[in-house]
Formats: sequence, structure tokens, C-alpha cells
Amino acid sequence: MNSPLVSHTEISPNRTSPRNHKIDTITIHCTAGHIDVRALGKIFAAPARMASSNYGIDDEGHIALYVDETDRSWCSSNADNDNRAVTIEVSSDYKAPYSVTDAAFSSLVYLVADICKRNGIQKLRWFHDKTLVGKVDKSGEPVQNMTIHKWFAKKDCPGQYLEERMFEIAAKVNALL
Repeated sequence: MNSPLVSHTEISPNRTSPRNHKIDTITIHCTAGHIDVRALGKIFAAPARMASSNYGIDDEGHIALYVDETDRSWCSSNADNDNRAVTIEVSSDYKAPYSVTDAAFSSLVYLVADICKRNGIQKLRWFHDKTLVGKVDKSGEPVQNMTIHKWFAKKDCPGQYLEERMFEIAAKVNALL
């Protein structure tokens, strides 16, 4: 099941179906440019692009679905991460620090909380520690269940603005959970 918060759907051919791991992680990305959800859908619709995300959020806070949660998006430059994570592209400024609008940020928090609730993620954990990727606790849950693109590729993604707010995102999502 996908998020009921979606207002636009445009399924990308750039995906692997089905994903090979249960959803237990969230990976937030920035678009490095202001783009609405329909235009982002067109980008992900191009097979030659070989890129997609599960969801996208534009400056107005509209949420789109590009890859069903049952499928793996091609978003993080890392198949293992994309198989376990729901990936979200957020419209941002064109250059550092890649700020996002308040509406986009608010939608991001509500979308992540919805994803967590529907997928049994009881608490969002962020330690800003790449060495924790893939590590699990005694119960088998990820020690840290948020990842960032730049850990897997030479990119600035998700940008300084969102990266510096990961603790805040986790706290706001956990308050909703």
C-alpha cells in the first residue's frame, strides 16, 4: 500500500519489482532545483534517465508517487539501500545549502510519519553515522533507519539544509508516531 497523501501518480519504468527487503529505512533526497511533482514525474518517466524515487514533494507541498512502495526505486546509487528504503525527493534551491520551502518540509514530515506507520517503523532513528548503515539491534531493527545519498555516491544530496535537519525530522516524525 502507498501513502494516501499522494495527489499525483506517475509510475516510472526505472524500478526493480519487487524490492528484496522489507521497508525499514527512509532516505531523503533534494532535487537541486525547484521542480513540481508533474515535471519530476516526467524526468523519472524517461528510461534513459535510469533514475527514480518512491515519492517526490514540490515547493507547494504536493506529494507524488513514482515507484510503488512494494518496488525498489533507483535513487540512492546503492541497490542495498534502495531495497530497504523508501526514497523521497524534495524540491530545493538550485545551489547550496539546497533549502526547501516550509510547505515542502511540512509535507515531508507527514509523509515520513505515514510511511513509518504503514510499514511498522516504530521510531525514526538518526545518528548521522555512516558506519551504522545496515547494522541491526538485538531485535533485528536497524540501529539507524535514515540514510543520505552522499553516503553512497559523490553528491551533495540531500544538501546541507536537509542534512542539518535530520535530527529535527526524526523528532517531529516520532512525535507523530
